[in-house]
Amino acid sequence: MNVIESFSLKGKTALVTGGAGLYGRQIAEALAEAGAETYVASRNLSNLEALAKEFRSRGLNVHALELDLEVEESIKQAVDSIVKETGRLDVLVNNAVTRCALFGWDRPMSDFDKSLHTNASALFYITNLAGKVMTTQKSGSIINIGSMMGIVGVELSNYENTEYPTDFTPLYFYEKGGMVNFTRWAASMLGRYNVRVNCINPGGFQTEKHPETFVKQYSSRTQLNRMANSNDLKGIVVLLASDASSYITGTNIPVDGGYTAK
Repeated sequence: MNVIESFSLKGKTALVTGGAGLYGRQIAEALAEAGAETYVASRNLSNLEALAKEFRSRGLNVHALELDLEVEESIKQAVDSIVKETGRLDVLVNNAVTRCALFGWDRPMSDFDKSLHTNASALFYITNLAGKVMTTQKSGSIINIGSMMGIVGVELSNYENTEYPTDFTPLYFYEKGGMVNFTRWAASMLGRYNVRVNCINPGGFQTEKHPETFVKQYSSRTQLNRMANSNDLKGIVVLLASDASSYITGTNIPVDGGYTAK
C-alpha cells in the first residue's frame, strides 16, 4: 500500500465521545477529513447537532449521537445504533471526561465516586463493547485521550501570580494516570484479535480565558515554548486510527510540546 493511502480512513466508522469539547472537535474533524464516517457523542445533543451540521456543510460525513456516560444503557444504545446503521465500528476515541471534583482533596468519598463512575467505570464499559465489535471484525483502533497530567505531578510554578487555585484534587491525576496502564492492559487483551489500543496524552490547550501570566509560565515549561492549539491532535489521531500505525499498540504518546521531556 502507498504510504499516503495508508493514512486514509475511507470506509471506516468512528465514534468520538465528548465530541464538541476543546479536543473533541478537532479529533472529530480530523477523522472525518481523513474519510471516516464519524459519530460525535455526548449528553448535549443540541451542541452536537450544530457541530455536525457545520461539518456536513463542508462535505464531511459527521453525525450527532446522544450519549450519557453515567448511564450504562445509554452507552450500550450508542454503540448498538452505530453498528446497526453502518454494520461496523472501526475507531473508538475515548475523549469524554467529567471534572465534577476538580479542586480539593478534602472531599467526601461520594464526590470521588461520581467522577470515577464516568472516567473509569464507563471507560471500561464502552471500551469493552467496542472491543467486542472489533474482535468480530478482526480489526479496530481504540484511542484513549489522557493527559500529560497523568504522567507528571503538578508544576505549581505555572500558577504563580495568577488567580488559579492550587488546591488540586488527586482525582484527575489518578484517573489519567490509570488510563496510561489501562491502555496497556486493553492492548494486551485485544491484540490477539488485531485490535489496537493506544493513548494520547495532550498538554494544556490554550484558550482566550487563560491569563497571560499563566500562558507565559506554562509555555516556558515546554520545549516548543507554547501551549496546544486546535490542530495539534489531528495528525496523531489520524495516524493511530489508520493502517499507517498497524504495528503500534499499547503506547502512551505525549503530545505536549515537550513538557514531559524536560
